[in-house]
Amino acid sequence: MVILEQEQAEDWWEVEALFDLCFAPGREALSSYRLREGVPPVSRLCLVAREDGIVTGAIRVWPVRVGGYPAALIGPVAVHPTHQGEGLGALMIRDVIERAGKIGWHRLLLVGDAPYYGRFGFNRLDGVEMPPPTNPDRVLGLGEWTSVHGQVVRAAGASAPPAHQGITSSGP
Repeated sequence: MVILEQEQAEDWWEVEALFDLCFAPGREALSSYRLREGVPPVSRLCLVAREDGIVTGAIRVWPVRVGGYPAALIGPVAVHPTHQGEGLGALMIRDVIERAGKIGWHRLLLVGDAPYYGRFGFNRLDGVEMPPPTNPDRVLGLGEWTSVHGQVVRAAGASAPPAHQGITSSGP
């Protein structure tokens, strides 16, 4: 039986090992990692999936800003190769979407395959620019993106939900 729970500090290295297993070497050279450097993740949205005490999946979420608006950048998302195709990735994505809405993150962003993430409601974001060399067709969003455009930038010190930062999720 798989248990999904919030990632704890002591899970960090086991989760990192899973990411290393699931992604190509040099994953930290990707442009999305520049947005994460020196910024704490949104801990309440970082989850691990465990089966018999072993991490079988993980998802992390980071605060960013787009055109002055707060957003939550989902990723990386990984499922251990022995558990791929079992719906664990979908379970984690759905859970993050639900938790994000409950704690005030109403603008979610990720870089991924539209056919896969479209089933969760993510759509291509025209006018939202991830750092290069990100393919614009893979920049997807869910939530309150009307009239939001611009570059995705680091949001140091912004890991609390937007309402707790003295700003609303609907404007700068």
